[in-house]
Formats: sequence, structure tokens, C-alpha cells
Amino acid sequence: MTTPDSPVLRVAGRPVGRYVTRPELPARLSPRPYLHPVTTLAGTAVTELSPTDHIHHLGVGVAVPDVEGHNFWGGRTYVRDQGPTELDNHGAQRHTSFQLRDPDGFVEELRWIASGAELLRERRTVAATELTGSAWALDFTFSLTNVTRDALSIGSPATNGRPGAAYGGFFWRARKEEAAPDVFTVDREGEDVIHGTRADWVALTGATWTLVFAGATEQTRRDPWFVRAGEYPGVGSSLASDARLPIPTGETVVRRIVTVVADGRLPRLEAAALVRKAVSQ
Repeated sequence: MTTPDSPVLRVAGRPVGRYVTRPELPARLSPRPYLHPVTTLAGTAVTELSPTDHIHHLGVGVAVPDVEGHNFWGGRTYVRDQGPTELDNHGAQRHTSFQLRDPDGFVEELRWIASGAELLRERRTVAATELTGSAWALDFTFSLTNVTRDALSIGSPATNGRPGAAYGGFFWRARKEEAAPDVFTVDREGEDVIHGTRADWVALTGATWTLVFAGATEQTRRDPWFVRAGEYPGVGSSLASDARLPIPTGETVVRRIVTVVADGRLPRLEAAALVRKAVSQ
């Protein structure tokens, strides 16, 4: 059932995701809107919410561990030469309004607040599209505008001294099963080979489902992928991998990720074909 605070996304009349705009969460989890559950067309859930291994993982959304020192990811903060540290530095993403809301998507305005001040203003555009009888696509665009008087920058544990931990940006916490999911691109296979690299798309396949993530703009495709399969299943697109991402005052950073959500374990050629169809729509 759709409510004002939790609209349901539908594809061809079938519910495929619930969007929670005002979650009741402790400050330590960096409260923010998220999509959960997200399902395949057959109804298989492909997201997790606050799993025991990382309770600050909230389905599908945008999470950034370091916006000018403020934590919009949740949990501990990685401090150089000190490691993961509990800090009272958590921010929150606050839903302001829907500019547009339809059964298959919405345009939303958000404010990123920390220490009582607004740092970023976001416009988020989400659309769900049918691809085949067993696959649909989630088109997710976010635009972050610096509304402060000074330049600010986005960082990650990697830019703060933890190699291989460049998470921050679009992030999808996938369903955890008994066996770890397989990970592949058009020409590579395996978490160790793909994590931290650039690829037009990355696929994650579970027991009865497949997720295929694609950067849908040239700038998004320049961001490396953050991939986890063995420890937990999750895929994100890294805003700050080798260096902090500066956002001058009044300037905007835009990223667009399109994700194919399919029933079954897709082979490489079929995954590639569905991504092409999803991105071109």
C-alpha cells in the first residue's frame, strides 16, 4: 500500500520497491531515504535493510562517509592513522518534497544536514521501467549542490588512508544468501579482480536473481566500482577513490546509475544486452 511517506514503485502494475522518505532511525545510522524492499518481477527480494553485519546499510540509496568531515554513511568513521572510530559527526538526509510522483517513479528534493547546517541540496530522480517479462530497470540519478558559502569536498576511507575502501555515493546492499554471489563484467570475473576498477557495467548473481549495475553517463563511468561479495553482497559507485571530490560553492555533482533487476542467473551476453536496452530507454 502506498502512503505519503512510503510510495511504492510499480512496473506494469506490479510492486517492485518501496521508498521510505522519513525513516525513524538513530542518528548513528545517518538517517536517509532508501528503497527497500526492492524485488524482482517474480517477487524475490534483492535488498537488505540494517543487516546484522552492517546495520547502517539501508537498501538502495545514496550514502557518503565524508562530506567535509561529516558522516552521511552511518556507523564508525575512518580516521587516518587511527582506524574506524566512533565519532559524533553523523549527518542526515531530509526529504523536503516530491516535485513529481507517479507509480513508476518520482523526482524528490532533499537537504543534507549536519551540525544544524545544510551542506548539500539534492535532487533525486528515480524511475522503474519494464525490460522483459522477467527483468526491469531502476534508473537512479542524484544531483548534489553545495549550498554553503565555502567550497566543500567529498572523501572516503580510501582518501583518508584506508586502501581499497573507496565507498561512498550510490550504494545497493543486496540480499545475503548462504553462498556468496558471483561477480562479473563483460570481460572479467571475481570480486578481487573487479573491485576498485572501472567497467561499463558490473553484474551480481545470486541463487535465483541477477543485478546488473551500469554507469549511465560518461562522468559516472569514470568512477570505480566498490564491490563486495564474500563478506557481504553490495555494489556501489565511488565518488572519491584516489582523491577527494571538490564541490565549489554553488556547483553541482551529478551521477546516474541504471540497475537491471532480473529473475534467474543471467549469462554475460544477456546481461550486456539488457544493460544496453535499459540505458538507451
